[in-house]
Amino acid sequence: MDDQGILEAERYQMEQIRELEFEELQVEEVEESNSSDDEQVEDTHRRLAFLEAGAILTLPLFYLEGVVLFPGAILPLRVIHPNFISAVERALTQVDAPYTIGVVRAYRDHDSRQLRFATIGTTAEIRQYRRLEDGSLNVVTRGQQRICLRRRWIDVEGVPYGEFQIIQEDLPLRAPQDAFGKLAPLCNFNGHNVSYTVPSKVSLHGHGDSDNDSEESLEIEVSLAEKGTHHSVIDSCCNYDMMDESTSSGDEKFNSEIKFVSSRTSDSGPSSTPAKQSHGEGSKRHWKNTNLNQFRTVPRAFWPYWVYRLYDSYCLAERAADMWKQIVGVPSMDGFVKKPDLLSFCIASKLPVSESTRQELLEIDGISYRLQQEIDLLKSFNLVRCKNCQTVIARRSDMLVMSSEGPLGAYVNPHGSVHEIMTFYRINDLALEGVAATEYSWFPGYAWTVAYCANCESHMGWLFTATKKKLEPRSFWAIRSAQVADDIQ
Repeated sequence: MDDQGILEAERYQMEQIRELEFEELQVEEVEESNSSDDEQVEDTHRRLAFLEAGAILTLPLFYLEGVVLFPGAILPLRVIHPNFISAVERALTQVDAPYTIGVVRAYRDHDSRQLRFATIGTTAEIRQYRRLEDGSLNVVTRGQQRICLRRRWIDVEGVPYGEFQIIQEDLPLRAPQDAFGKLAPLCNFNGHNVSYTVPSKVSLHGHGDSDNDSEESLEIEVSLAEKGTHHSVIDSCCNYDMMDESTSSGDEKFNSEIKFVSSRTSDSGPSSTPAKQSHGEGSKRHWKNTNLNQFRTVPRAFWPYWVYRLYDSYCLAERAADMWKQIVGVPSMDGFVKKPDLLSFCIASKLPVSESTRQELLEIDGISYRLQQEIDLLKSFNLVRCKNCQTVIARRSDMLVMSSEGPLGAYVNPHGSVHEIMTFYRINDLALEGVAATEYSWFPGYAWTVAYCANCESHMGWLFTATKKKLEPRSFWAIRSAQVADDIQ
């Protein structure tokens, strides 16, 4: 990357840092009956921990099964193990990256069942923490930057560490501004000339025409080598601003209305052809009312406008936000449309799909490519299956949003296990075990019951039932994303 590109990337990152600096962190506090006055919440969220892209640093390592952390996402932790308590304490006092830990997804190998670690993770800044009476810690973290795990080890005191490299994020792609606009007639080329002739009685004059004459005529002269390129570009893109990238009806309509005539010109201008006389009065009236400027508004680039839209990060952000609104609804993504990078991470962190699919989204380097994948997932997302036996347990129409964070969120239980769950109001082929309990409920006013797959007996999640008469819905299901299959169709 050249110096100018590096400076632009640094400026863009600094803008994101300033925006996050003034952003208020909202954390829902859950009442705990055994809390005491000595348990004070320490707030650290004003200390930003953005690190230089490409930097290599050593951080305490947190590896979590069933969890994929994205930049900008909130991750609650209940730290019980002494080694991880020491890891948090060291993160609070370290100099190079204060209040920062490295979080990577851990998973079991399908064949050997051995624990594996993802190579791409996220730095997490400790925003709030509280030490409990039993010595454990309640911690609220927020994802900051993507990282690559280079190596990991456990030090002499048993604290897990990792060597990480901060991943260089690319800038949002946008179609070049100078690639489109009004294209003046190209003339004075050597060799053969090509005339695009309007089927009317309007005579086409030579190069000495006035401005008024040019508004009533359409003549673009190009060299023989550019003949095919200009013909295809004009056919497909003269109305690019009204054309959807998935259709080609505009091309067919344009081809039916404009006749391509190849001829040699003389000093007195092109001569009339039988093709001009073959059109009736209706065609004449059509072209009389046509604004010929639209045919001059063609790309100056080789590719038509809709091709650029396929890779324009801002166009993709609009499509993704609109699709999210139609399919999911909450939370609204409209505020991120002008920040495609943040939008891509926000959607990925809330998509109700399997953890392995979300890990793939985290590993994508390009913003536009990540948004394209998310759009495809939103289009194809239909079924929720058990990871072990592939039994269909829910459909997209059964999805229920129970939190302002969206249909998927991370929750931690008293034993320190973090679960990313998606919520539904209706489920198939799940069996309940035990009695409903209200203690440590993630949803105040609801009691929870453990739910297993009726076919393979895998722990799929929980059924939550209302304990108060006025609560709606009366019940809903919470399914662990770690137990959801990758197949969503």
